Amino acid sequence: MKTTKISYYLRQVVGLSLIVLLFGCSEDPIENFETGTLTGIVVISGSNVPLENVKISTNPSFSTVFTDENGEFIIEQIPIEQYSVQAELEGYLSAFEGVEITTGSTVNVVFEMEVETANNRPPVTPILVTPAENASDVALDAQLVWIGSDPDEDDITYTIELRNNFDDELLSFTTVNDTILDVTGLRFGIRYFWQVGAQDTVNEDVIQSEVGVFETISAPQNRHVFVRKVNGNNVIFSTDTEGNVLQLTSSSINSFRPRQNTIADKIAFLSNNGSETHIFTMDLDGSNKQQITSLVPVNGFDLEEIDIAWTQNGGRILYPNFDRLYSINVDGTGLEEVYQTIDGSLITEVSISADESVTAIKTNNLSGYNVSIFTIDSSGSIIENILNGVNGAAGGLDISVDNQKVLYWYDVSGFESSNYRQLDSRIFLYERASGLTNDLSDDKQAGTNDFDCRFTPNEAEVIFTNSSNDGVSQKNILITDVDPVDVGFDRLVFIEDGIMPDFE
Repeated sequence: MKTTKISYYLRQVVGLSLIVLLFGCSEDPIENFETGTLTGIVVISGSNVPLENVKISTNPSFSTVFTDENGEFIIEQIPIEQYSVQAELEGYLSAFEGVEITTGSTVNVVFEMEVETANNRPPVTPILVTPAENASDVALDAQLVWIGSDPDEDDITYTIELRNNFDDELLSFTTVNDTILDVTGLRFGIRYFWQVGAQDTVNEDVIQSEVGVFETISAPQNRHVFVRKVNGNNVIFSTDTEGNVLQLTSSSINSFRPRQNTIADKIAFLSNNGSETHIFTMDLDGSNKQQITSLVPVNGFDLEEIDIAWTQNGGRILYPNFDRLYSINVDGTGLEEVYQTIDGSLITEVSISADESVTAIKTNNLSGYNVSIFTIDSSGSIIENILNGVNGAAGGLDISVDNQKVLYWYDVSGFESSNYRQLDSRIFLYERASGLTNDLSDDKQAGTNDFDCRFTPNEAEVIFTNSSNDGVSQKNILITDVDPVDVGFDRLVFIEDGIMPDFE
């Protein structure tokens, strides 16, 4: 009986042990048999550049991993199932791929991710509105208007370019979202071609409008030129008899002493080029500026006191350089020394007669004083002394068309100072035949100066500058008669706030 019970207990223990052993050994093989592996790579669409740190997740949710520096990822022991695998990275559109994991398989998936803006649309093509196509008489200060928009309401940068049919000048402007542009400083009588390009903040392409065409107003026939200070620089202007003023030179460049020539149909003037002052010419509307001098610049004791002179035919310009007088062709050729002072005094002003037989010259010392005004013939011989041996400043040379009169100004006070201040400068008309001098400033207000005098074209009047002798008050341009009338000379203010007039 005992033997039977022991045998029974042994059988129970062995049975239980077998059951435990069976279940303990079969767990891992069953699990391995019901999973697979998911691998993949993530690249940028179009370039196949690997993307790092992309978040990879599954639905149904099992595991979340991130791509390595090679854009690769792996999810191991993923249960068999059908999954939607998602790739996410800031700045890119999320990508999805469907996979089926089967028992013991390794499934590979490739994601090609597009940037978030891949579906963004560029701006619509701009439509030009104003000026109208082939418009004429467009003002020099014009308003350009166009229509533009972006389908995704992105900010638009507009680039506006203007070219012309005259030279290589390119005007370029940019605006953001604005479809109106105010353009200033266009040139007279020029045919302009303009185009608007549009680019949003997403797309690289610039969408170009059609090319528009318009023409600006013709240049006015302004016969009066003068200088006005703007932001510390001398700037040349022209004006008509009604006071319509046109700026001819840039306010960022010092340009002064304009001299017109009706045959050449140009204006010669002085302007800075680096540390030197040279002669330039320009058309009457301020366009086509050309530098004439190069080897020998204009120079003297005070550049703003220096004056130059055209020959009447417009072929040559005379100008001073310290104690020498030079002549140069208007195309920059033919530089020639025509006169040199015998005592080393500086030549400051020059005027040449219409037939080129007489040249008037003003010389002075380094301070602007010890003035001499005299005439020479074409060989350089002195014809006559008009003013010398006096104290005080003088200048403003001009010769009448018949060679018989010389115009100049002189400070009769005889005052001399380090800042070249004048106290009582008056305009005088020298009669060459008689040697007599007439004072044209009889009606000048006390305490003022008359200077920078020139004959008007009919020579019945003189145009000049007048200002207080305090040296700081505004300067105005006046016109007065050459011959006295019953009540004296008429003095009319022609241009307010102006100096260095010329009227041809």
